[in-house]
Formats: sequence, C-alpha cells, structure tokens
Amino acid sequence: MSINKYIDHTLLKPESTQEQIDQLLKEAKEYDFASVCVNPTWVKYSAQALAESDVNVCTVVGFPLGATTSAVKAFETRDAIANGADEIDMVINIGALKTGNLELVEEDIRSVVEAANGKLVKVIIEACLLTYEEKVTACQLSVKAGADFVKTSTGFSTGGATVADVALMRQTVGPDIGVKAAGGARSLADAKAFIEAGATRLGTSSGVAIIKGEKVNGGY
Repeated sequence: MSINKYIDHTLLKPESTQEQIDQLLKEAKEYDFASVCVNPTWVKYSAQALAESDVNVCTVVGFPLGATTSAVKAFETRDAIANGADEIDMVINIGALKTGNLELVEEDIRSVVEAANGKLVKVIIEACLLTYEEKVTACQLSVKAGADFVKTSTGFSTGGATVADVALMRQTVGPDIGVKAAGGARSLADAKAFIEAGATRLGTSSGVAIIKGEKVNGGY
C-alpha cells in the first residue's frame, strides 16, 4: 500500500476556518489520502466535497476528553454517519479505565460500535495518560467490544504517538485489528517508523510534507 493511503489528513483545531478546511480537502483529493479527519461540524461539508473521490470522511466522538456519557457518544456517532461520516474515532472513558471500571469502558466502546452500524470505529485510548497495563487493557477491551482499530492519541493531551506504544498496541491486538498512530508523524522517516512498528493508519496534519519527504516542526 502506498504511504498516502496510510494517512488520515487531520485538522481538529477548534479555531479551524472554512478556508483551512477547504485547503485540507483540496490536499486530500490531490494526494489521495485515506481520509480527512475533521470535527463533526465539518462532516457534511467534507462529505459533499469528497463525494467524487475515494477519500473517506473521518470524525471524532467524545472528543477530546472521552468524558461524555455512552448515550451521547452513540448519538454523536449516528449524527455523524447521517451527515456522511465513513469512520468514527471515539475516545474511551479514561477515568473509568483508571478507576478499574472495565465494564463501563467496554460498554462505552460497544455503544459506539453498535451505533456505527458497520462503519469503521477507531478507539482512542490516549496512551500518554495510561500505564503499560492500562494500555494493554484498553486495547483488549476495544477488541472485545468489536472495534476495528485502536488509536494512540487525541493530539490534545500531554503527548502523541510513540513507536513503543504502537508496537505494544499491535502486539496486544494481534494482526487483524488496525492500529492508528496519531500525532508524532511529521516526516517520512517518522511515518515509516510507525508503520514498521505496526501502524496501519497515521493521523497527522503533516501528510503533504510526509509525501514530499519534508519535515514539519511541531503540529499534530
């Protein structure tokens, strides 16, 4: 698979303007990325703009804290899909995981999977906030709940993807579930390192630079 099809071309900043979204969509079509990842308010607009392309529309649910209720996450999911979303990146209930309420975490994920009704669901575990054991548990619960992917990060917490976390997540979920490295891929070398560690998607705002072999300082 060409590296462009690993990339979820991402713009999730709350201050994103229509002009910036238009640029994201233009680049996504030009470089034929796997998807654009945008906030829910931009889903319908993005779906219309990408209708004649094979670029998917990905959006985020329970984002970025994961602290909304399961019912709200399920509603967000159904609303996003009604507006044209192809993929859902949902944030786990991080506090419940750290409390040890694993049943709540699993059911929270399952509520989104069921609401997605066959659309791709990626589960953001926010690895930078978790212990080694919690990372493993979060991945195991995601698989049990029927998710299609586990994802490292929101990009809005204390850190993004690391090669070590991607490798651990791949080891935990096995070969049949996707692993998305989000935040941290700012060059072609970064992208290749994550893919070699087991990533099958890269969430990044630096997709164009990666394709061109350039390096971006900072950013998602």
